[in-house]
Amino acid sequence: MKVSGFTFIRNGNLLGYPFLQSIKSLLNVCDEVVVAVGKSEDHTIENLTKINNPNLKIILTTWNENMVDRGFVYAQQKMIAQYNCTGDWCFYLECDEIIHENDYENIRNKMYQYLHNHKIEALVFDYYHFYGAKNWIVSSPKWYRRAPRIIRNTIRSWAPDGLFWVVMDKNKKGRYPRAALIDSHIYHYGHVRSVHSMNEKNKRVEKYWNNLEGEFYTYGNIDPYIIKKFTGTHPEIIKEWLILEAEKELILNPNYKLTSKDIRHRAEMLLSKIFNNIDWSRKHFKLIK
Repeated sequence: MKVSGFTFIRNGNLLGYPFLQSIKSLLNVCDEVVVAVGKSEDHTIENLTKINNPNLKIILTTWNENMVDRGFVYAQQKMIAQYNCTGDWCFYLECDEIIHENDYENIRNKMYQYLHNHKIEALVFDYYHFYGAKNWIVSSPKWYRRAPRIIRNTIRSWAPDGLFWVVMDKNKKGRYPRAALIDSHIYHYGHVRSVHSMNEKNKRVEKYWNNLEGEFYTYGNIDPYIIKKFTGTHPEIIKEWLILEAEKELILNPNYKLTSKDIRHRAEMLLSKIFNNIDWSRKHFKLIK
């Protein structure tokens, strides 16, 4: 069995991504890792080359600056990397996502377990979405609880955005992949980067969603009902980044006013508890029992 990891990045340092840690965690699980690197204004490429791992393949790319339709430029970059993968499985991480070292063995074992079961096209992870500081996570239907991050490399799949895949059935109809849950987590740190980096990111990437300018971002403007204490352990590979680059404390806005979506999400969370922890978040996969 051969496993390919892949991702894309641009201006990783400038926008506060823990991209080096993310890619190194992939290298601990995969036999090759393909990274599509857009032309950057910082030291992203130089820092990647310093990883100096023979299993790392860097592809230099040019972003389509005129593509402003719902983040499709992210999908383009994602697929450039995926189309250069040669493994049986393709393992995608976004560059603010990390794999815990405690999960390395289980992830490899599950890929091997399903290697010849072609009913399973993708593998789904649970998620920890860290928010505002390293000891807090968000849990709400707005924040997907699970997502596919590994897909079989022998099926016709493509990405309509950076988050998920569509599988083509005989070129006639697209559908979400049939998947198995593998009992491991993805650790998502995009919302603990410094407020400065978050606002720099929003300013630079909102145009790809046809927004001319991102609003000023502050972590405190959120429904406190969905904030939960994180009691687990962080991956070793991210701990130094959390000290040097992440926000240190989450201070909630006491005057925050609930939106209609907040109220709806609260109701959905209550119903979830009543009906055996049903997941109301949006899913881009079909679990095979």
